[in-house]
Amino acid sequence: MAEMSVEVVAVERRLWSGTATFVVAQTTEGEIGVMPGHEPVLGQLVEGGIVKVTTTDGDIITAAVHGGFLSITSDSVSVLAESAELGEEIDIEAARRALTGEDETERARAAARLRAAGQSV
Repeated sequence: MAEMSVEVVAVERRLWSGTATFVVAQTTEGEIGVMPGHEPVLGQLVEGGIVKVTTTDGDIITAAVHGGFLSITSDSVSVLAESAELGEEIDIEAARRALTGEDETERARAAARLRAAGQSV
């Protein structure tokens, strides 16, 4: 099975790294799916987006990402986010409370965090 090296990194820490068979990310140009052997691409991540990584073990790693870049080569993907949270680490109640705030950017981040945690918005 073809695989690629993937890193999901935020300014404050590395969230996940390993090998994967598929990555999906939301960029300012639209959603992109990446498999091993993909053409090189550099994309800007959307504010309040989601990145999903399908590992070589078949697990799905989901992260809420807020800005940054996606760098793709034929054998690697690097997600370089301004800030990010793994779905399993998200405080769902805090994200739901943030949905009712007045700041549009914070509402978008809260919605992304809920989607990354597998919750409906």
